[in-house]
Amino acid sequence: MNRAEMLERLERFPFDRKDYWLVAGGAMLLYGIRQETADIDLGCTKEMADRLEEEGWLYRRMDDGRRWFKYGETIELSEDWMGDWVTEYDGFRVLTPEGIIRQKEELGREKDFRDIELLKEYLKQ
Repeated sequence: MNRAEMLERLERFPFDRKDYWLVAGGAMLLYGIRQETADIDLGCTKEMADRLEEEGWLYRRMDDGRRWFKYGETIELSEDWMGDWVTEYDGFRVLTPEGIIRQKEELGREKDFRDIELLKEYLKQ
């Protein structure tokens, strides 16, 4: 999905923006570092995770105890994921570019290393 499609889906997302933030590919898309993303990855507050659980959304526990939710076909939420690296950008809470680098270093997949290079180039500008 492109930036406009992502923003349209987030406009329909029925939760308060203060309770979630864009991470990974969605954050890079918002910043204009990438042109598209396969899905929308979000971090969310513990309170929002509690609400999702209460509403019956299926989740699984990560090794560190955080909850991970699949919300529909394109949105995934991770409880309190990198919340200490969040800033505001274009009306959304979003992981800072430095935070995305840290996140992608932790994930350590081949595609993450390519994204890290894009993020470093973005920070040089």
